[in-house]
Amino acid sequence: MSFFTVKHISSKSKARLGTITTDHGVIQTPAFVPVGTKGTIKGLTQEQIADLKIQLSFVNTYHLVTHPSVEVLQKAGGIHTFAKYSIPLMSDSGGFQVFSLAQQRGRNNFSVIPAEAGIQSKIHNTNSDNYSLDSRLSTKGQSPFGRRGNDTINTEIKNNKRIADVRGEEKPLVEKISEDGVMFRSLYDGQLVNFTPETSMDFQRVIGADINMAFDECTYHPATHEYAERAMERTHRWLKRCIQHRSVIPVKTGIQEKNKEIIDWIPASAGMTQNTTNHYPPFDFAQGKPTTSHQYLYGIIQGGTYEDLRKKSAEFVVGKNTPGVAIGGVSVGETKEEMRKQVEWVAPYLPKDRPVHLLGVGQVDDIVDLVEFGIDTFDCVEPTRLARVGRVYETKKILEYVETRHGTSLQAHTFDFDINKLSNKSDLTPLDENCHCSTCMNYSKAYLYHLFKQRELLGYTLLSYHNLFVMECLMEQVRIMIEANKL
Repeated sequence: MSFFTVKHISSKSKARLGTITTDHGVIQTPAFVPVGTKGTIKGLTQEQIADLKIQLSFVNTYHLVTHPSVEVLQKAGGIHTFAKYSIPLMSDSGGFQVFSLAQQRGRNNFSVIPAEAGIQSKIHNTNSDNYSLDSRLSTKGQSPFGRRGNDTINTEIKNNKRIADVRGEEKPLVEKISEDGVMFRSLYDGQLVNFTPETSMDFQRVIGADINMAFDECTYHPATHEYAERAMERTHRWLKRCIQHRSVIPVKTGIQEKNKEIIDWIPASAGMTQNTTNHYPPFDFAQGKPTTSHQYLYGIIQGGTYEDLRKKSAEFVVGKNTPGVAIGGVSVGETKEEMRKQVEWVAPYLPKDRPVHLLGVGQVDDIVDLVEFGIDTFDCVEPTRLARVGRVYETKKILEYVETRHGTSLQAHTFDFDINKLSNKSDLTPLDENCHCSTCMNYSKAYLYHLFKQRELLGYTLLSYHNLFVMECLMEQVRIMIEANKL
């Protein structure tokens, strides 16, 4: 089967219609990809996902490795069987962004200072005191070991520790960064988890998502040119290792002793130098084989906010001929103008015959603007995250924006309203009179107001359903506009 087929290219821009064909279904592009980090699109059942006609969802390898664990997923036969998904899935690689936290003495707020990968850095604070980076910080006041009190956590926060963002919710602790990969300390149970390009590929094979991301380092913002270049070059070397590892069938190593402290499945065929002596045995893919027979690797373009690095990375990644290409390291704190520039810089290098995914971008105006550069899929947590705090997408505003917009828009737009406002308390009109989803066909603003004020879980489900329904309507309208050469 052909993985990606271009059906139409707009005469107005690089926007295109296409299909991505996987073992679990065909995706009409451009498409929005709801994020289901831990194997669930928050608040929705699989029946609701099917009813919404969501085409593709995104899961995170790091989070699934730490819980429920690769052992459970392998035994279940992959995430599709485990979570009863019937739609295609993408899996993030466990790729990461490394930070240090520095505390200003006598204050409760923290400044974020990037830790140079591979260097045992020191932390700076406003009192000119330096603190050595350690490895055991829990964010949000949570214990990384599950059973430790707040006093211990507060003490560790004061000691200034190092954390990572793995494009998910919890930010794990960083024990070690090297050319080989990164070792995280799980926030669930304190277990060490070693991610390398090879283990990332193995983990994603067990998870069984249809589309896999190469292991990468996402450059923080703002980063120096020097750091962005080092992270980009490391990402390129890791991509080559991902490709090499996927070209060989993992075999059992001679190391069979199990160490409960470390997860490290590096097959002997990868030719890696082991830094520890005790490892779990490698995966036996004959046992609990995922339902996915075909998995497609996407290389990730990095380079930060620097034009020369972005172009260099695009040329390198596209030249590796992976089945798809992703653009990473955008929407990490830069302005909308900077984000659009990063996509514009790489657009001339993007493949004409392979799908392109934009990582972590999915606001309405971003999708409408950036689809014109040839982006096929977008993932973002925003529709469900906003829903959980009571932000309601307004169908009319969103669809009108698609139809009436002229040129790239950098000004702020409001496409939602707050259900928590007192004006909704006795408003018995439908949640959104211009929407025909089941939430809006059956429930009023007053009822949703009541659910949110009482913190009833049903409110999160109903509003998440609505917001994702509107996103699907948005993407349908985008495809219609491209076909008509209006985008």
